[in-house]
Amino acid sequence: MMQFELAKLSKVGGRHVNEDDCDYWRTSTIVCCVLSDGLGGHFGGDIASKLVISSAYNAFQETQECSVSAIESILRASDKAIIQQQQKKRELRHMRATAVVLLIDADRQLATWGHVGDSRLYCFRNNKIIQQTRDHSVCQNMVDAGYLKAEELRFSLERNQLYAALGNSDHFKADIVSTEFSVVDGDVFLLCSDGLWEHVEDNLMEFTLSSSGSASEWLEILERQILARGYKGQDNYSAVALWCNTNNSA
Repeated sequence: MMQFELAKLSKVGGRHVNEDDCDYWRTSTIVCCVLSDGLGGHFGGDIASKLVISSAYNAFQETQECSVSAIESILRASDKAIIQQQQKKRELRHMRATAVVLLIDADRQLATWGHVGDSRLYCFRNNKIIQQTRDHSVCQNMVDAGYLKAEELRFSLERNQLYAALGNSDHFKADIVSTEFSVVDGDVFLLCSDGLWEHVEDNLMEFTLSSSGSASEWLEILERQILARGYKGQDNYSAVALWCNTNNSA
């Protein structure tokens, strides 16, 4: 049976409040990882991200399976929790959050994931990115349409303009992989908020991964990169790293 090594970090950066949150949970065969970023500029962003994590935990405990429907259930439960709090407290009516969710079945060696907003999931194989979520952002649409180069997205002033987030009462929009993904020995997954990926380019993620000996060490190296490239008012940054192996116990 496949084993997993996990690590996480969530730091306030140069802000006064950490509006990010993340966590992971296991059953005997299933691992669930969740990361959320409360949207800056919306009062209650820190509350929204915590609601995502707590709702995701409850939904995972009910399903305890790796499936497309389980991902949708987790994201919908988180969306509903935010909307309910918006309706209860007027001061929270504008809070929103991103979310990215990963489920892996150790027995079947299959993974599935889904996301809303610009918090990302990367999958690495042989230290190279082979899967990456697509941001629900204006800039990503510009890249797709050929108006902006992919490498320019990180530096665009419009990079944080999202067209999808949890807590939009008029509609629920999420991207969920349509078929389960086969995981092999050595695969690595990274869930991260924009406070991380804006400062660590894809090739640097790959390079630092190749020189890391563990999931926790890799996150420490990534954090050093963020701090070295950061600035006054640095955004919150969070990540969950999951390493897959079939030889060693987790």
